[in-house]
Amino acid sequence: MEPFQLTASEAARQIAQGALSSERLVKSLAERIEARDLAVKAWIDADIEGAVRTARKLDKLTPTCPLHGIPFGVKDVFDTAEMPTTYNSAAFFDHRPTRDASCVSIARKKGAILLGKTDTVEFAAGGRRAVTRHPENPNHTPGGSSSGSAAAVADFQVPWAIGTQTGGSLIRPASFCGVYAFKPTLGTVGRDGLRYFSNLDAVGWYGRSAADLSLIAQAYGLAESRSPEVPLDKTLTVGICRSPFWDRITADGNKAFEEAVRRLEKANVRLVDFDLPSPFEALAVAQDNIMRGESKAAFYDLYLELGEALHDDFRAMYTKGGVSSSQMLEAYDLADESRPRFSRLLKERGVDLLLTPAATGEAPKGLSNTGDPIFNVMWSVLHVPCVAMPCSRGINNLPIGVQLVSGRFADSSLLRQSTALARLIDIEALRLPIS
Repeated sequence: MEPFQLTASEAARQIAQGALSSERLVKSLAERIEARDLAVKAWIDADIEGAVRTARKLDKLTPTCPLHGIPFGVKDVFDTAEMPTTYNSAAFFDHRPTRDASCVSIARKKGAILLGKTDTVEFAAGGRRAVTRHPENPNHTPGGSSSGSAAAVADFQVPWAIGTQTGGSLIRPASFCGVYAFKPTLGTVGRDGLRYFSNLDAVGWYGRSAADLSLIAQAYGLAESRSPEVPLDKTLTVGICRSPFWDRITADGNKAFEEAVRRLEKANVRLVDFDLPSPFEALAVAQDNIMRGESKAAFYDLYLELGEALHDDFRAMYTKGGVSSSQMLEAYDLADESRPRFSRLLKERGVDLLLTPAATGEAPKGLSNTGDPIFNVMWSVLHVPCVAMPCSRGINNLPIGVQLVSGRFADSSLLRQSTALARLIDIEALRLPIS
């Protein structure tokens, strides 16, 4: 196995044991990027020379941090002091922040090596589309808006990468690309240095195993352990939640979800049906109204500064009307009422976490349509932690994942249980890179 094929957790183990140098890992990843970048186009900018220099310095030190010597990518909506932050916007191609965003700074202080900036939809909101292709089929989308981060990890170009989710931009691309993703409880990872879109913006990450998610969470203070051998809790109760939006599932998505249920049943995991009461179905509209209403405030400075140079998608916020104050108030009130109610429902029904779809099905064909986020938006507005993991494949032989969801601030427990459940659900855990 080449170093670039290692998961983040396996690479960290080998570096800690002295079996692998960080410099060798970085150079292996650089060769992979050179071989695959023209096909996948996951990166807006990559600093290989800088990463090699940092790796050499770290190789002289004794590993004391969870991510010591492990390279990572960052969605290009986060400030980075050593390379441009463009937001994939023509108006910011020469933008050079002087400080790293807080999540980038934390990763580096925990020993991680910034490899580069990954492609995204403009401002992670609209406008210019990412040019990133699906690693397994360039005619299909990798998802959005964290497309570059998901594709880079899926294509073995970097062990882990940071993304964001306002609606479904972490979990959906993970499902499409066949990797793992974690969206923490909103607010548990700092957003300083992130180009603001909405108060729903959550910082999360991608890896190629559940153990990777826990390793990274440990660096951010959200997990107690990164052990890949977490035993299955025999008292665990999983709610099977098809959600109020089940009519949007595709035949492939339905098949993948039911297969995940069967695999848990076969392992004697305690399962119960978990239906959400009718008010929860209105959360999709609430999420959209909150997101659009807050984005109007977030981009107003750019509208005044750039005028016609700002993409039509953003100028339309101010020229074609938008979300009314009454709609915003209704959406806020529903969200505020639903968050504690969801926690109560979990407790009342004795459910530890939910199994629910991560996407409607396979990645759609084409790059203009990054996929339907309907199976993500409710969880985003509820602020709850979510884990995406691969499950099976669809009619085009592209990945389809499922999603585990728990109550707010149950991040550590969710990650621990996900590590155990992944061994049951993800039966293709050993994946080989496309040559």
